[in-house]
Amino acid sequence: MPTQNPVITRLSRLNQSFERIPYSLVAFIARFSIAAVFWKSGQTKIEGLAIDLASGTFELGWPRLADSTIPLFQSEYRLPLLPPELAAHLAAAAEHGFPLLILFGLATRFSALALLGMTLVIQLFVYPDAYPTHGTWIAIFLLLLARGPGAFSIDHLLCRRLR
Repeated sequence: MPTQNPVITRLSRLNQSFERIPYSLVAFIARFSIAAVFWKSGQTKIEGLAIDLASGTFELGWPRLADSTIPLFQSEYRLPLLPPELAAHLAAAAEHGFPLLILFGLATRFSALALLGMTLVIQLFVYPDAYPTHGTWIAIFLLLLARGPGAFSIDHLLCRRLR
């Protein structure tokens, strides 16, 4: 029997080690990261509610659109088919609601699909040159759609309970 090259053997063991990384850890980090991206974007569109764990900002109150939000949708974002006032409200709501659901792992696949759609709209109509960033977001959403939120999620708990 021929002896295997020691470099090939080490690489094979290294690959096997990487394959032992739990998917639930990967999914949790993906969920946290993508939720933070959209939450922080949503926070720029509202006033009255500010929550940023990294900076320690906590302003609890009733959220309302910031004065700059509708003009932003009138000038920079300019979405087809949607009036800027409606688009601003929908975007602010989506960028707060869906990230929370993804973070907690509740209705994860539905929320990932919704934000995937939002990302495609942004890519196609708002920032077409931002495909490297949007491609990263899309990869995370596809991972969550294909494999789900992992064991550290409310979805996982609900599925176990329903079985």
